Amino acid sequence: MPKLMPFHNTYRATGVADEDAGDIVLLHGWGLHAIVFDDIVPALLEHFRVTVIDLPGMGQSPLPNDDYTLEFLAEQVSAVMPERAHLLGWSLGGLVALRLALDHPRRVHSVVTVATTPRFTATDDWPAAMKPDILDAFEQMCQEDYEGTLVRFLALNCKGAESMRQDVARLKEILYFCGLPAHRALREGLAILRDTDLRAELATLVPPLRMIFGERDHIVPAAAMAAVEPLLNERGDTALIEQVAHVPFLSAPETFSQAVHDFHRQHRFLGE
Repeated sequence: MPKLMPFHNTYRATGVADEDAGDIVLLHGWGLHAIVFDDIVPALLEHFRVTVIDLPGMGQSPLPNDDYTLEFLAEQVSAVMPERAHLLGWSLGGLVALRLALDHPRRVHSVVTVATTPRFTATDDWPAAMKPDILDAFEQMCQEDYEGTLVRFLALNCKGAESMRQDVARLKEILYFCGLPAHRALREGLAILRDTDLRAELATLVPPLRMIFGERDHIVPAAAMAAVEPLLNERGDTALIEQVAHVPFLSAPETFSQAVHDFHRQHRFLGE
């Protein structure tokens, strides 16, 4: 029986000849799907072929009967992405991008993470993160009212942003566009966010890395940026976007796209 594979789609570059375009893969966050990136796809298509992928159990992707781990998500993406590509991952998708680049460095030109941290939950030696009981509470609420929990989580994504009301409305539209995600994908996706710790591995990352943070993020606080910087090697850096929360590509698509393009130009992936 064929193995279930994630939904994916590739769009041809518009700003350069297709044979001159590189590939970039977009990986969304918990509970949503690839349509969340629609506002930045046109800018990316100026330089790249863009592949969007729905993570298993979310959007249009089926949910295989495998253990739902970070390694599983990375392997699912690896199976359908171009042979070599840049990665751009938001939140949970950022963890997937990091795991994939760590495990398959020859297939990854570069990584941009968005509102991602190597450890999402706080510990005594990692205070710039969510308290574990917040994610535990979301996990418990998921058991009782998973649709309501999704909507509350979307509001937390946007809390504090200058464009909070518009962002929440957009995320709700996107949430229902492909139908609600699978309950198990939500529950076990939260467990990935709660339990993953990539701090010790960040310095071993081979591809260039930019980690973008939102100034008003209530899920990955801006203070995480300073905490992450000592963990990066000489090919890694950080950027902060002001007046946005956990979805900077939705709140400020032009500013966000410029931060991504500047990173790619810095590493000579784009012409001047």
